[in-house]
Amino acid sequence: MKKFTFCLKLIAIPAFCLLLTAFSFKDSLEEYVIFLQKSFTAHYDSSQESTVIKKYELNVTNNGFCRYKRYFNNGKIEYFAFKLAKFKDLDYYGTTTSGLLYLRTKNDDVIVQTYNDKKGDVDSMGTCVVIPLKNIEAEDLNQIRENLTKITKP
Repeated sequence: MKKFTFCLKLIAIPAFCLLLTAFSFKDSLEEYVIFLQKSFTAHYDSSQESTVIKKYELNVTNNGFCRYKRYFNNGKIEYFAFKLAKFKDLDYYGTTTSGLLYLRTKNDDVIVQTYNDKKGDVDSMGTCVVIPLKNIEAEDLNQIRENLTKITKP
């Protein structure tokens, strides 16, 4: 009987642990992306560039990319894109009312393209994307950093 009880314990304990881990929820990339898109959209400050920029597009995609496109009044277009997995750190320069968010990557991982520029179309690589923000608190910035950091971890 002792042998049977011992074998039962050997089976029951790992099965119970497996059952507990099966119901633990892990945040998905999609949840992080949705949060980042909502944060960037809610806090984007178009008034910082309104004299020069006609419109902009700022997207965080489900396949893990951040894309920022600016359309200038003179017809020039600037496009920035980087894979969120290459995120290194962020810096914010400004106040809670208005400032600039620098999203930095590990290396030259930001694709920078210009179109319709007087100097010609240029394709290059950069290390950061600068996004104008408004009405953002330190807690919001910490949550943005936390979500970006979670995306970079395997």
